[in-house]
Amino acid sequence: MEFDTNMTDELLATTRAVRKRLDLTREVPRSLINECLELAVQAPTGSNSQTWRWLVVEDADKRKALADLYRKGAEGYLTEAGSQAEAMGNAQTKRVFSSAVYLMEHLHEVPVHLIPCVQGRPEDPAPLTMSAGLFGSIFPAVWSFQLAARSRGLGSALTTLHLLHEKEAAEILGIPDDVLQVALLPVAYTKGTDFKRAERPPVANITHWNTWS
Repeated sequence: MEFDTNMTDELLATTRAVRKRLDLTREVPRSLINECLELAVQAPTGSNSQTWRWLVVEDADKRKALADLYRKGAEGYLTEAGSQAEAMGNAQTKRVFSSAVYLMEHLHEVPVHLIPCVQGRPEDPAPLTMSAGLFGSIFPAVWSFQLAARSRGLGSALTTLHLLHEKEAAEILGIPDDVLQVALLPVAYTKGTDFKRAERPPVANITHWNTWS
């Protein structure tokens, strides 16, 4: 099979963390979420463990409760980090924190919250190999979901600040003790589809070949 490289590259390069451009008024069909999840679970997992689990939250009261936990975890951090970005004068970073604050204030309005989870919890403290394998077995699937969503007119953003109150979130959602939440993705249709590449450093400046020198 030959891929359209230009289209593939554009999908990879312009799938952004979407916050301010999420359409808070439009419902997202379950069929679209299912399509994206069917593609997500094609991602590789360590030892073929296939331990990813997904919780899709549509219920308005539960979304409001999750948003309250998110705000409790995010408000202080975003305020401080936003002030630092302002002081540094980095325009791109300021935009990121401005959009993060917007999401915090409107998270309850986003029609779908997706909670990626892993069946099983690592030891505490977990060896590096175990942690790397665990998260390496879920985040490729999360990114596949986000790419599939983007190709269908949906936007998302990977957030983790609600995990400061993971146990409370688990109680709200009925998640068992042996299931580990790893993120929260707000998912909605986007306002427009004209997303652009972000400014990034030249790869030559951050890549080392054969030795770190």
